[in-house]
Amino acid sequence: MSDLRRRYLDLLAGCLSRELFLDQDEPWVDPADRLEGRDWPATAETMIGRRRLDNLIDSLATVLDDDIPGDLVETGVWRGGAAILMRAALAAWEDPDRSVWVADSFNGLPPPDAVAFPADEGVDLSGIKTLAVSQAEVASNFARYDLLDDRVHFLEGWFADTLGVAPISTLALIRLDGDLYQSTWEALDALYPKLSPGGILIVDDYGAFEPCRRAVHDYRDLHCVHEEIVAVDWTGVWWRRDR
Repeated sequence: MSDLRRRYLDLLAGCLSRELFLDQDEPWVDPADRLEGRDWPATAETMIGRRRLDNLIDSLATVLDDDIPGDLVETGVWRGGAAILMRAALAAWEDPDRSVWVADSFNGLPPPDAVAFPADEGVDLSGIKTLAVSQAEVASNFARYDLLDDRVHFLEGWFADTLGVAPISTLALIRLDGDLYQSTWEALDALYPKLSPGGILIVDDYGAFEPCRRAVHDYRDLHCVHEEIVAVDWTGVWWRRDR
């Protein structure tokens, strides 16, 4: 990755997280919490924190520098910050072909289906209105950074209804941010078989939510996925699919 590309993505990450403006916008926030993604920002386009943003930048640079085939996708996007960073990377690399897939209900999380997915019992985030961000608002956030175009594809609805039928052939990078067992499992089941060798899988909620972590390990065990899981911070992890 060239220094110019890195400087652009670093600056964008600082804007998307509002890390650069904490003293003005949210002076009451502990910068360490924003670094680790432990608070819910008032205005920022992402809540994942700078460590996970840096991991995303490094992962994007890896798959683009190595020319790993496929598009980029995030499942569970909140205000769109991480997906905006994905589209920015394609612009920085002057990539002419890849798309960014933005998958979300755009209406918050579903109530847990404890019958079909017992691991989700008692983890009900469906009433948290802060997590319900409309597609129109996310699109507006892309446009704010001049990154909304016909290579940004929105998949609106529950993952069970959208991911399996989405016209995605191959993927170079997958970022999962679905919190629950069901959301994580459905995303892995639909998308991981499309991840190219050398592609990268990132899981945002691995450390924060036991159901998410269990879904990751159940999927890996079932499909004999043995690549090392690498920690990013207190919750995020990633691995690179074996070439």
